[in-house]
Amino acid sequence: MSSTEQPLQWRIGLIGYGEVGRILAEDLRQQNIVVSAYDVKLGTAAESPLREHASRFGVTLAASVTELAVTADLIISAVTASQAMAVAADCADAIRANAWFLDFNSASPGAKIRAAESVEAAGGRYVEGAVMTSVPPHRIRVPLLLGGPHARTLEPLLKAVGFQAQVTSEKLGVASATKMCRSVMIKGLEAMVIESLTTSRAYGVEDRVLESLAETFPGIDWERQATYFFQRVIEHGRRRSEEVREVAETVREAGLTPWSSSGTAERQSWVADLADQGVFGARGEPAFARSPDWRTEADRILARIDNENSNKDRMA
Repeated sequence: MSSTEQPLQWRIGLIGYGEVGRILAEDLRQQNIVVSAYDVKLGTAAESPLREHASRFGVTLAASVTELAVTADLIISAVTASQAMAVAADCADAIRANAWFLDFNSASPGAKIRAAESVEAAGGRYVEGAVMTSVPPHRIRVPLLLGGPHARTLEPLLKAVGFQAQVTSEKLGVASATKMCRSVMIKGLEAMVIESLTTSRAYGVEDRVLESLAETFPGIDWERQATYFFQRVIEHGRRRSEEVREVAETVREAGLTPWSSSGTAERQSWVADLADQGVFGARGEPAFARSPDWRTEADRILARIDNENSNKDRMA
């Protein structure tokens, strides 16, 4: 492909057909772009929603990463942080010469550099992408930082199909570092709010705590923000905990000990475990937005803790 590439005629392959992948698929298919997708849930008991969505929007599901890679002009990798390196390596076995590989994943700068080496060695063109806020409200137009030596060439092509892309550096790792450092704050704040308000609920002082927060940070609606944080972590805590472990690795790569980030990853993973156990409702129900009040979810957490403590007392 050359600088005269026509992105509307691309065949785009999405690796990862979760929330982000499905949103991108919908927006790309509205432009009649040919889209294929692969997800590790295909071939498992959890594949039905993916197949239903693909059928509804005209997305071709691939049987493997390599099957997807051999036909794609642009590959977008949007998987969990723990899968990011493996996906890049798998694509390197099948990527077409000069095909694009856009790495959407939340990974450390070092991980992005290693992923780029795999793709570039196989003849692909690797561009790191850092998604700078939650995808659902913005959809394909979510703010996206691009990095790497091929980023400036890819930028206008992505914009042509609706991405809100901006080159931040031709050096790999800069876009990722920007996102990871932001996540120290954002994901950390989520964990701190859940820990603080669940504890304050246990002591019956939540209203005073919220009043004090409102005085200190008057620009934040803490009731609304707290409910949003609880909801997002209940729904996406597993993926977020993996991301924050990459955040911790980013901190280590800078020479610091990631005490805060490591704690955040543990809290996010802990909430995800509770969600898997059905603490926030029946298994199979969508956890997100189940309760319009964070207190309901805090009470469910406290009830589980009380139950566990009672069981320990009986066994003592």
